[in-house]
Amino acid sequence: MAVAADRGHHFSKPTQDRIILAEGHGVEGDAHAGPFVRHRYLARRRPRLPNLRQVHLIPSELFPSLLEAGFEIGAGDLGENVTTAGLDLERMPLGTLIELGPAAVVELTGLRTPCVLIDRFRAGLKRQVLSSAETGPAFKSGVLGVVRAGGPVVAGDSARVRLPSSSVTDIKSNLPDRTTPLGAELFKRYRWQIQIYAVRRAVSLIRPSLRKQDRFKNLRRPDRKSPCCRGRTS
Repeated sequence: MAVAADRGHHFSKPTQDRIILAEGHGVEGDAHAGPFVRHRYLARRRPRLPNLRQVHLIPSELFPSLLEAGFEIGAGDLGENVTTAGLDLERMPLGTLIELGPAAVVELTGLRTPCVLIDRFRAGLKRQVLSSAETGPAFKSGVLGVVRAGGPVVAGDSARVRLPSSSVTDIKSNLPDRTTPLGAELFKRYRWQIQIYAVRRAVSLIRPSLRKQDRFKNLRRPDRKSPCCRGRTS
């Protein structure tokens, strides 16, 4: 629907006639492009981290729902490089490849996490991009990715999705492949969260049989207020 880029670290990005995606780099001439992390807070602390935020994509379907809440938001206002239509971006798994235009390919690396800057842009907007649903994505502010193949992208280009092959019955299929550079970095950064997820996933699979044997009747849920559990949430 639209493409945007900005050389400066501003919250919003002005729309452009076209952008050029460079493999392993990002959007040419954009402040968030580069092989190493460009997020200002992370760049100060660990400047040699791989840049997993080279491209930001947002579905245009978000804008009507924000308008109903009283927020008039357009393409580029939330800092995205690519505004799409017809793609349920936030529900796509890690590793999904999105082909943009004739040649460019972006690999999804995660959800865009809304921060306090959204409320500075529009007071109260952050609450509108947080999901209250018990299932599904936690945020509704787009996704981030890295450029796997470069090329030009213009408004009106087609976007084709290639989902990674996986099995919903295999726990490992829901986790990053640590044999790849991206997977290894995700394990390194989110090791504790991934371990908790794997344990909970395993428990959810065996819990029905355990309940049949009534083995859980004397067990209590961990107290999240206790020192050993404080702050350990997925």
